Amino acid sequence: QNSSEMPETITSRDAARFPIVASCTLLGLYLFFKIFSQEYINLLLSMYFFVLGILALSHTISPMMNRFFPANFPNKQYQLLFTQGSGESKEEIVNYEFDTKDLVCLALSSVVGVWYLLRKHWIANNLFGLAFSLNGVELLHLNNVSTGCILLGGLFIYDVFWVFGTNVMVTVAKSFEAPIKLVFPQDLLEKGLEADNFAMLGLGDIVIPG
Repeated sequence: QNSSEMPETITSRDAARFPIVASCTLLGLYLFFKIFSQEYINLLLSMYFFVLGILALSHTISPMMNRFFPANFPNKQYQLLFTQGSGESKEEIVNYEFDTKDLVCLALSSVVGVWYLLRKHWIANNLFGLAFSLNGVELLHLNNVSTGCILLGGLFIYDVFWVFGTNVMVTVAKSFEAPIKLVFPQDLLEKGLEADNFAMLGLGDIVIPG
C-alpha cells in the first residue's frame, strides 16, 4: 500500500466544476470517435485500462484474499521507492509498500486483464468496472452536505442534457470499448456466457451516489 495515500476530498468548488469538466471530456470523446478511427482509439484505451484495471482489481481483492492464505504463508515485505535528487534536496516521488500476498493478487488480476484484453468478455468487463467503482467510492469523499447537493444538482442537469437532449452520451457509451460501465446480458438465459445483448449502467451512477 502507498503510505501517503489519503482520501481525496471534494470541495464545493470542485463539485461545481465537475459537470463542466465531465461535459468537455464527453464532448471531446464524441468528436474523437467522429474524426478518428474507432479501432485505433479503442486499442489505445484497451491497453490503458488493461494496466489500470489490473491495479484496481488487485487492490480490491487483496483484503478478501488475505483470509485464504494459510498462517504459515511465507509473506515477505517489499518497497518500491523512487526519489529525485540527493542529500538534503532528495525528494520522494513514489513510495509504494507491498508484500508477497499483494503479488499473488496482482497475478490473479493479470489473468482477468488478459481475458479482458483478448476477449472483451462481459464478466471481465464487470470485474474491472466493480473494481473501479469500489476504488472510486473509497478514495473520493465530500467535505459537507452542501457540496453533495451542488454535485448532484450539476450532474442532474448534465444527465438531462447529454442523455435525453442529445445522442452524445449513448454514442460514446456504445463506441467506447472500456470497462467504464457495467453490462447486464438480456439474453443470458438464451445464450449463456456468450450473451451479446446488454443493458448498461455507467460507473458514475455507482460512484457518485456512493
